[in-house]
Amino acid sequence: MSRPADPFTPSLNIAQLKESATIAASARARALKAAGRTIIDLGIGEPDFATPVSIRAAAAAAVEAGATKYTATEGILPLREAIAREAAGRWKGPLPISATDVVVSGGSKQSLFNACFSLFGPGDEVLIPTPSWTSYYEIVGLTRATAVSVMGDPADGYRVNAATLAAHATERTRGLMLNSPCNPTGAVYSAAALREILALAADRGWWVISDEIYRHIAYDAPATTAFDVATDRDRLIIVDGVAKSYAMTGWRIGWTVSAPAVAKAMTALQSHTTSNPAAVSQHAALAALNGGEAVMAEVRAMVSAFHARRDAALRILQQEPAIQIIPPDGAFYLYFRAPGDAPDAGTRFADRLLEQHGIAIVTGAAFGTPQWVRASYATAQPLVEKAMRAIVAAWRDGAVS
Repeated sequence: MSRPADPFTPSLNIAQLKESATIAASARARALKAAGRTIIDLGIGEPDFATPVSIRAAAAAAVEAGATKYTATEGILPLREAIAREAAGRWKGPLPISATDVVVSGGSKQSLFNACFSLFGPGDEVLIPTPSWTSYYEIVGLTRATAVSVMGDPADGYRVNAATLAAHATERTRGLMLNSPCNPTGAVYSAAALREILALAADRGWWVISDEIYRHIAYDAPATTAFDVATDRDRLIIVDGVAKSYAMTGWRIGWTVSAPAVAKAMTALQSHTTSNPAAVSQHAALAALNGGEAVMAEVRAMVSAFHARRDAALRILQQEPAIQIIPPDGAFYLYFRAPGDAPDAGTRFADRLLEQHGIAIVTGAAFGTPQWVRASYATAQPLVEKAMRAIVAAWRDGAVS
């Protein structure tokens, strides 16, 4: 018998899985850099700042003290207690928060997977406000549930509201993904809007997964969190971590805060997948959360720099009035419409910008809006300004071609 030309057929678990477009864009940028091209990478969602020195020192001390072994699957108790204390400071409702409600994982992406895989399955539908981070759709797909895209209003920063969510719901709707501040738009939901959405979810019996990884990166006012406005948390799972706020992407520490029964289920799931996150990284995260004013001063300085970069980038982009931009209130992304009316205008513009101008951005197709693009300003301000000028020139070229 002849050997099959392609012996690999993916299982149904991953048959529909797509590569992360954000990671693919950065990989292409790195490849061009390695080939000798000068590339300004505005594709990856990673702060360009160093992890605060006190956190790095605490991690080194933890290693010397023996933090090189397995820990409890759900994370070391002091870290879970610190997470619970911080969450309890915002939560005013019933069911007090304790360490047993916390599961620490290898990054907020794993925390999101744990939550979705524990809650959803075949036949379920999960509402996802769109545009939205690309992995939400794929993670929901991995559970064999159906991701239901709910398009936000471009005139309102692509935010959704309770009425729009209700209009997309069916008898199979089981959950809702929230993200504020939002990747890719930088939109921040108001307290009133979040309150209405959570009230709708409670009335319908939906699970709500609130991804708050950009919580500390908000500009004109603190970002409202689900715990600030929720009155019940039986079906609410908060996802957070240290990656963005503390410039700790490579440390890979995220967590969930949920009702005890959900936390127990996610711990059991994690015990059979990754087990505990890296011990040294957990101690680094503990130092971040317990770092007090010294660490928070560094966080505020980073956010202030992002704020200045945002303002500088907007001044340049707005020199072309025809560019439709979502002015971000948080996170560190600019979301704007690409030139032209082609269905794949965002992909065409991103490809042309990289190949001809050496600027890496991400097509909006990754986030459910293929005529838009996302540019991160998590790089030095002079490079951000140079890139924005190139984007304006390329946009004008595309608009008349």
